[in-house]
Amino acid sequence: MSRKSITAVLEAADATETSWDDVAELTDERVYARLFPGRGEHESVFAQPDWEQVHREMARVGVTLKLLHGEYTDRCAHAKAPAMGYDRWCKTYQRHVMVTGAASRVGHKAGQTVEVDWSGPTMEVTDPVTGATRKVYLFVACLPFSRYAFVWPSTDMQQDAWLRAHVAMFDAIGGSVPRIVCDNLKTGVVKHPRDGEIVLNDAYREMAAHYSAAVLPGRIRRPKDKASTENTVAHVATWVIAGLRDRTFHTVPELAEAIGERMDA
Repeated sequence: MSRKSITAVLEAADATETSWDDVAELTDERVYARLFPGRGEHESVFAQPDWEQVHREMARVGVTLKLLHGEYTDRCAHAKAPAMGYDRWCKTYQRHVMVTGAASRVGHKAGQTVEVDWSGPTMEVTDPVTGATRKVYLFVACLPFSRYAFVWPSTDMQQDAWLRAHVAMFDAIGGSVPRIVCDNLKTGVVKHPRDGEIVLNDAYREMAAHYSAAVLPGRIRRPKDKASTENTVAHVATWVIAGLRDRTFHTVPELAEAIGERMDA
């Protein structure tokens, strides 16, 4: 637990004049409600499942949020109740885990999640005629369960490059995943308020829908929400960028081939 989280709890306890004896026998959810009244409470027009049951089901072999969401929508259709979409389903489950203090099982199953981001460190290609250099950015993706990494070079970080990087990623891993965890860059996320609906870039949302995936942006200034990618970026900087520092590349495809060979090694 971070130092800021501990400080926030201690300050809330002082503000509400709460001691350990006051909460020793209470559940984590009731303690949270006492220290942070109103936080995490959201009224919804959608039918709400038993999130405790959902969390217990997630512990079973082969059970995924995608499967449970499908069963939930079937029940809602039978009861003629409004059902939330898969993106909202995943975010609401994550909120339940955060508020109740339950051990999150999201992202710890094979093929469930892919985390994506642009690497801070860059590379470059050199024009063989003029000698001019051009910066190359690296799109980095990671499957948290296996830590399988994918790296794709691009001369810019615009919308088209962001989408093409995802297409190349899904082609490389040979399939799709139910969840894409990304950063809050404008080519993916238009608005990510602390409370309220996340607004995705239209093109990015449509691309994710094509691959039957939900986009779950990490919280702002919360790198641990996509810790696997953050770690992978560091490994890429060491293994790929530093490992190829003595070589000169003239084209992006040439650089991409070298990166692939380096990653395979």
